[in-house]
Amino acid sequence: MVSEIGLGSWLTLGSSVDRAGTREIVQAAYDLGINFFDSADVYANGEGEEALGSALQGIPRHYLVIASKCFFPMSEHPNDRGLSRKHVVESVEMSLRRLGTDYLDLHQCHRPDPSTPLDETLRAYEDLIRQGKILYWGVSQWSAAQIEEVCQLADTLGAYRPVSNQPQYNLFRRSIESEVIPSCAQRGLGQVVFSPLAQGVLSGKYSGGAIPTGTRGADDFRNAFMSDFLRPERLERVDALRPLAAELGVSLPQLALAWCLRQTNVASVIVGVTRRAQLEDNTKAAGLQLPEAVIERIDALVPAD
Repeated sequence: MVSEIGLGSWLTLGSSVDRAGTREIVQAAYDLGINFFDSADVYANGEGEEALGSALQGIPRHYLVIASKCFFPMSEHPNDRGLSRKHVVESVEMSLRRLGTDYLDLHQCHRPDPSTPLDETLRAYEDLIRQGKILYWGVSQWSAAQIEEVCQLADTLGAYRPVSNQPQYNLFRRSIESEVIPSCAQRGLGQVVFSPLAQGVLSGKYSGGAIPTGTRGADDFRNAFMSDFLRPERLERVDALRPLAAELGVSLPQLALAWCLRQTNVASVIVGVTRRAQLEDNTKAAGLQLPEAVIERIDALVPAD
């Protein structure tokens, strides 16, 4: 069971947010009812996990759902990447040390790895679960066909199926609705989605096309994946949502997060924040129900690509 709002650490904790800020944000998240904390070995090359692990100390471990991931290169060495048994096992061991915990509640394949036989990855996770080093495993950004394949293989081998998928999902990125969500719903996987605010664009902070100093959009290191979200026509659509949010008495981020959570297969939306105030605003989207008429108005203002 994960909180509807999860706290992520990509480009924030251990990176743009220092250790003191990370502790404040993590404690605030827990106090606000968040129990799901997501990271990955590659975030700030391990610093994201270290910062998160340090900040979680003092909170009862069994109250937390701590997740991490592996796939992307951690160095120039050929075995320090991918989903081979060697890398998955070694990555989990290093994540445990960085996070300061004996086990991970969830470990996910950050991307599919065509260079590794699927049964090798599956059996590695089976061993890690039996050793008690992870409790559940999942995938991230896998296609419906890939999810179907690994679930069928798990059933054939009598192994544990993945329990989650971590895709990108927001008003501008809806591709999972056609195949991934139906497949996951049938197979028993839940979505824990990233970038539900389109890297902050759906918060309205770039209204009128302005890129304020100090935002991710103005940071050439952290805005590498934002160019499509910052196109003028997208920003105009975000501005068009503002009156609707005001009519409902909610903020733009709350509206965008609640739109994602309207999907029953979406268990949690993972937010990345740099300030406590952002987190306090985001968590108010939990439990917010949008009437069908409002959903239709949102789709008219921000139609699917």
